[in-house]
Amino acid sequence: MRNAYSVETVRAAERALMARLPEGALMRRAAAGLAAACAGMLGRVYGARVVLLVGSGDNGGDALYAGARLARRGAGVTAALLAPDRAHAGGLRALRAAGGRAVPAAEAAPYVARAALVLDGITGIGGRGGLRPEAAELVRTVREFGVPVVAVDLPSGVDADTGEVRGEAVRAHATVTFGAYKPGLLVDPARAYAGALRFVDIGLGPYLPTGPDVQAPQHADVDGLLPRPTAESDKYRRGVVGVAAGSARYPGAAVLAVAGALRGGAGAVRYVGTGTDAVVRAFPEALVSADGPARAGRVQAWVVGPGLGDGPQARTALDEVLAADVPVLVDADGLRLLDPDAVRARTAPTLLTPHAGEAAALLGTAREEVEARRLASVRELAVRLRATVLLKGSTTLVSPAPAPAPAPAPGGDGGDGASPVRVNPTGTGWLATAGSGDVLSGLTGALLAAGLAAPEAASAGAYLHGLAARLAARPPTASTVAEALPEAWHSVTGTGAGTGTRTTG
Repeated sequence: MRNAYSVETVRAAERALMARLPEGALMRRAAAGLAAACAGMLGRVYGARVVLLVGSGDNGGDALYAGARLARRGAGVTAALLAPDRAHAGGLRALRAAGGRAVPAAEAAPYVARAALVLDGITGIGGRGGLRPEAAELVRTVREFGVPVVAVDLPSGVDADTGEVRGEAVRAHATVTFGAYKPGLLVDPARAYAGALRFVDIGLGPYLPTGPDVQAPQHADVDGLLPRPTAESDKYRRGVVGVAAGSARYPGAAVLAVAGALRGGAGAVRYVGTGTDAVVRAFPEALVSADGPARAGRVQAWVVGPGLGDGPQARTALDEVLAADVPVLVDADGLRLLDPDAVRARTAPTLLTPHAGEAAALLGTAREEVEARRLASVRELAVRLRATVLLKGSTTLVSPAPAPAPAPAPGGDGGDGASPVRVNPTGTGWLATAGSGDVLSGLTGALLAAGLAAPEAASAGAYLHGLAARLAARPPTASTVAEALPEAWHSVTGTGAGTGTRTTG
């Protein structure tokens, strides 16, 4: 798991560690890791030209000390100082002693033009808002010459805590971050500015709390969540998921949601809706009913909404599903028909899976606001509706439902008492295709039916879904993403989805 911590938490950990170290030792550790990462990107350090963009904070000091290390290895290093009278004095002395030079930022263009690499040390993790005019002009100069940029700890101009970008910011080819990941490195829109992430351990681990603010699952984490059938498994122990989806206008949504559920390991799928013929043609193993969710039979979880439409039958189906005392996933048309009070009144877990537009409608704000403030938006929606929320998009986020007071939230305490938001690292732009969300709903519903808690089902479902899109033939469609789910499952666990020793129902 990649754990990310707020600026306040990281700074508290740094203070605790620095109290045990000689003065300047922590910065030298960071600079050593930064210089090593830059050397790896350069390939040949001797004779390479490097420019440092240096502000007045500690990130500028990290860049200066790293530049000194590169200069001692034969690189030609020039520091472009945005505030010459406030640059880190020790770092500046070290650079000059190693043979590097410093110039005012306004005179940096000729050096940038010949550079093989630029280090961004303009602002640190405490920066808020976009870059100031002189810094923005310097960054535009770097962009015009097309020089690769390495951000020091965090790209300057992005918000470390929220991932927001409220003005001009550095677009890095790579970011070397120290001691702990910061939420903005994992969450869009800032994530898109960070480039490849390189982590440098400077010894903060023992001083960080057990509960991060944001987490990004990795293969091993998802492997630990996915269910495995045993010799005693039957379809009910595997999990039976109900799917209320599809309409005369969108019959394919029913097929895709059922595909996601079956290829996501469900023991059985009970389909309810107008698309029974299409579902049975595609999946003869599906159990179908036209009598409504309340009379469909036993299920361990429900998925409702994909392609459901907005007529009376759709509203009845949603009401019956929400009345069921099992976990429920609501997507697509179900979100548009949703009564927030009905969600808040439920005692069984509820998982909502909106995209930015649907989340904006539920929050009563503009889509652009949700996209600019993804982390704040998913948290707010989870709190308002007392439900787990999976916010789809460029980085899919999962915010657990708030725990009932005074009990602590499950899974660890993130600094404000809330459970960490999960961010999916496998997402890809190839998922921006019609019907892919229907597949995700079915897959995640199957994991709910198998017994995973809503945040874990959402995290594992998003992870497998993104991985399947990467494995599917190019360009992928929702159908080929569904077909690639068993391969994605196998890549995580070493087994196929639904593989077991028992073959009877």
